[in-house]
Amino acid sequence: MTARTDAIALIESYYAAFNRADWDAMLAHLCADVAHDLNQGARETGIDAFRAFLARMNASYAEQLRDIRVIACEDGTHAAAEYVVHGEYKRTDAGLPEAHGQEYVLPGGAFFDIAAGKIARVTNYYNLEDWLAQVRGDSA
Repeated sequence: MTARTDAIALIESYYAAFNRADWDAMLAHLCADVAHDLNQGARETGIDAFRAFLARMNASYAEQLRDIRVIACEDGTHAAAEYVVHGEYKRTDAGLPEAHGQEYVLPGGAFFDIAAGKIARVTNYYNLEDWLAQVRGDSA
């Protein structure tokens, strides 16, 4: 295998763990000092912060990622993914509209730094206004 294919396999395995809601397996893909850039939010650093993020997300959302596409640079130090989130907003998240089981479908993407075979940085992007419109029931 090449560094590029190793990086792609790492990200695909990370997302497979996400889709299984196997948080321990997800965390095992991360460097101890992982940098996590939240969509339209601050950077959080470290496994403990990432674990807390997953717990917050799991409490309010049930999500599956579909149509996942991963690319990586030749030396395997950077990768990117795009996907479509199919989710249910199951419990109100602080500062967001009230949850009552709204379903949503939302394209998203992420960028990764990879070091020593683990994810050193993950930066997530999605269109928050699109998500808000879907959970509020705004017409398109």
